[in-house]
Amino acid sequence: MDTEILARIQFAFTIAFHYIFPPLSIGIGLVLVIMEGMYLKTKEKLYEQITRFWIKIFALIFGIGVATGIIMEFEFGTNWATYSKYVGDIFGSALAAEGIFAFALESGFLGVLLFGWNKVSPRVHFFSTIMVFIGAMFSAVWIVVANSWQQTPAGFHIVGEGMNARAEITDFWAMIFNPSSVDRLLHVWIGSFLSGAFMVLSVSAYYIIRNKHLVIAKKSFKIALVIATVFSITQLFIGHESAAGVAFNQPAKLASFEGHYDSSAVADMYLIGWVNNTTQKTSGIKIQGGLTFLLNYNFTTPVRGLNSFKKEEIPPQVNAVFQFYHMMIAIGVGLIILTLYGSWQLKRKKIFEKKWLMYVFMWSVLLPQIANQCGWFAAEMGRQPWVVYGLLRTSDALSRSVSANNIVFSLILFTGVYLLLFILFLYLLNKKIQHGPDTEIQDFDDENAARGINDLITH
Repeated sequence: MDTEILARIQFAFTIAFHYIFPPLSIGIGLVLVIMEGMYLKTKEKLYEQITRFWIKIFALIFGIGVATGIIMEFEFGTNWATYSKYVGDIFGSALAAEGIFAFALESGFLGVLLFGWNKVSPRVHFFSTIMVFIGAMFSAVWIVVANSWQQTPAGFHIVGEGMNARAEITDFWAMIFNPSSVDRLLHVWIGSFLSGAFMVLSVSAYYIIRNKHLVIAKKSFKIALVIATVFSITQLFIGHESAAGVAFNQPAKLASFEGHYDSSAVADMYLIGWVNNTTQKTSGIKIQGGLTFLLNYNFTTPVRGLNSFKKEEIPPQVNAVFQFYHMMIAIGVGLIILTLYGSWQLKRKKIFEKKWLMYVFMWSVLLPQIANQCGWFAAEMGRQPWVVYGLLRTSDALSRSVSANNIVFSLILFTGVYLLLFILFLYLLNKKIQHGPDTEIQDFDDENAARGINDLITH
């Protein structure tokens, strides 16, 4: 393999591994705010126990996320020096803003969140929980802004020429609110909420199957199911808006999403399919004119296809982009169906009797993670051959002094370290789940009975 492919593989591997954890931090942060808010409102000890348990899980995820995120910043300088020089003024300002406005806020209140239960008032602790959650949300803001600027550059001008060229900010707010940043940020936030909600659903379903911590598990499950249902449906509309933005700002990427080659023709929407990059044909199960309808609300307006672009300006692996995109869509639809069915069964008060459904929810924790990864791969591979869309090619962004052997060695090293980190994460996560919440009231099937005992304790 050449240096460019190896450098891309290394960065994709490190960021894909890191991207497991920030969405979970944001999603579980939302759960913590809701649970602790319910505790302050109702004074029920049950909500405090749930919050204390998930704070332990949050701390573990936060720690691993920080450790795995540091290495990516070094990769910018080692493997992508030309890129770093070109976008340093813009990307650097976004990363600095993340450190000042997001990471400092999140980490500053994290100590109170973890250790302040008996040292500060309940309201102050709740405030710290909110601040940690907002800090996690802000981290996503600046990272998504930086990445979105690469997708749809705005608010800048180019200084210098050739290898000395670099982008400088001329309008900070235009850079922040570039054409794709808001849609992509909402998409990332909601994907994160779903990751956290399904994590809670998974652990709660596990306890229900094992007949452990039933009061806490059932209450957690119900709240997480509401969150998952609301945001899985919301994601459908936000995802549509994001795709419409891609159609306007990055038409070659959208054409790759659906394997649409015809220069100017009505575009179909595939439910499942396969793109032959050689013959430029896409086969599969499709809705005739479906993409045209979603973009224009009619079945006649043509959509620009890949053949209308120069060959060197279209993604080299259209089928891979197509598959990742459709896998994300399939999972998104699956989450909607699963949560709506679960909500229906919850309304009928039969959901906890269906053991098979509990098993489905237990393993469903993987689905938002897979969807998040597929969405990121589709977005980044669909942007190729550009690292900054329309301005800087990926092949021109590499460090000239790094060899393929250097990258292979570091990739092997990172793989080993990340594998050990992942094993450690799974071990500690499993240990905390097996231990379960520190209950002060007994687990009963009847939640009212547990509430009655709680009243006796508090009075």
